[in-house]
Amino acid sequence: MSTLSTHVLDAVRGVPASGIAVEAFARDAEDRWQLVGSGTTDDDGRIPRVAEAPLAPGIHRIVFATADYFAAQHVDAFYPEVAVTFTVDDERHYHVPLLLSPFAFSTYRGS
Repeated sequence: MSTLSTHVLDAVRGVPASGIAVEAFARDAEDRWQLVGSGTTDDDGRIPRVAEAPLAPGIHRIVFATADYFAAQHVDAFYPEVAVTFTVDDERHYHVPLLLSPFAFSTYRGS
């Protein structure tokens, strides 16, 4: 069974990004996005289990609500949200980290 976690780091301040709302979606057979889980990053910038149920093979998306995070800090930012789309192709744990700044972001397949 595949599971999903995330970790968000504020690359400008050099700290975990806490309080970011995150939603996870799976693409269904009709090519629509179905919500499969949600959460808010903790004080360490983590959500240990974003999806409520095991992920099925297919295309998935995790969306980070970055506008609210930066607005709370009174920082102008370019990206109101960050969406990362990825493929689940085998049974394993999927970890999607996000390195975030007001005008850039980076992600990778974590472990």
